[in-house]
Amino acid sequence: MNVALWAVQGLLALAFLLAGFMKTFMPIPTLQKNMAWVKTSPAPFVRFVGIAELLGAIGLILPAATGILPWLTVAAAVGLAIVMISATVYHFSRQEYSGIGVTVVLLLLAALVIIGRLTIAPLV
Repeated sequence: MNVALWAVQGLLALAFLLAGFMKTFMPIPTLQKNMAWVKTSPAPFVRFVGIAELLGAIGLILPAATGILPWLTVAAAVGLAIVMISATVYHFSRQEYSGIGVTVVLLLLAALVIIGRLTIAPLV
């Protein structure tokens, strides 16, 4: 199970690194073409979400891999789950139903990491 959790953590980290990188470093007009919610959100909020996703991605891997404060891996997964719950509610409130599927899948994967690392294969 430990290998499966590492695989999920790696996939989640990759997804959030890519998404976070785009939201943090790409020009806002470029993001507006690909993400409808960016058109009605302030630029600092978009950047904040991007930085949160980048930090969450790093937190999924680095503490567990180094053995330094490994509980931060679970904390990062909790933070990313909160981001995905917020994104799901936000998309639902704006009737952007096509965006909800991805957020729910990422939320479920983050929940799997949380449950797995707390109960099934905890990090020491």
